[in-house]
Amino acid sequence: MILELDCGNSFIKWRVIHAVDAVITGGGIVDSDQALLAAVATLPALRLSGCRMVSVRSEEETASLCALLQANFSITVSVAQPVKEMAGVRNGYEDYERLGMDRWLGALGAYHLAKGACLVIDLGTAAKADFVAADGEHLGGYICPGMPLMRSQLRTHTRRIRYDDASAERALSSLAPGRSTVEAVERGCVLMLQGFARTQIEQARALWGEEFTVFLTGGDAPLVRDSAPNARIVPDLVFVGLAMACPLS
Repeated sequence: MILELDCGNSFIKWRVIHAVDAVITGGGIVDSDQALLAAVATLPALRLSGCRMVSVRSEEETASLCALLQANFSITVSVAQPVKEMAGVRNGYEDYERLGMDRWLGALGAYHLAKGACLVIDLGTAAKADFVAADGEHLGGYICPGMPLMRSQLRTHTRRIRYDDASAERALSSLAPGRSTVEAVERGCVLMLQGFARTQIEQARALWGEEFTVFLTGGDAPLVRDSAPNARIVPDLVFVGLAMACPLS
């Protein structure tokens, strides 16, 4: 069994797969290292042979988690590292080491699945877009606040905006003009995400006509599905690229 980890700024996404056929035996999202250890340990008949990780955390935080995993499960952790080129994709950043590893692996995974030009729209804590041409050239991308950051900033800097997560969920039953603060904020943020997605698709169309594939990934991908009706929703796109960057037998 192989433990796969996507360590973001706010959460850790994890899953355990069989090494032979990649069948998923368990997984989830946790908010701390200790919660991860506890969650993985609950899997029945757990026999980990290795671990691969992508992390946008600091080097110190990543090293600390690797040490915990080795101590608790007696496994070596393979951490994906930045490279200039892999699997036919060429890193498009002027300083290739500065491209976020989650974006790089998403681009690798998307190009592998699309076998051609592709646009990756990743909607998590931040909203990100990356463009990969048909010849594998990563053309760069865009980053802006995602739904959690937009919501947090409005709550933090506007005294009268106070509501709970249950109210936020109910507010998204419609995108009609909000008749309460929670509706106005939540629906406004969704419309901004949808506008972001539509703009990226327009950019891709200007570059490639109709010869490209759109991938939606990240926790808030379903919120923009109507704005990208032909997109492929691949929740584990980063893990596709991670398996390519860190092959384990």
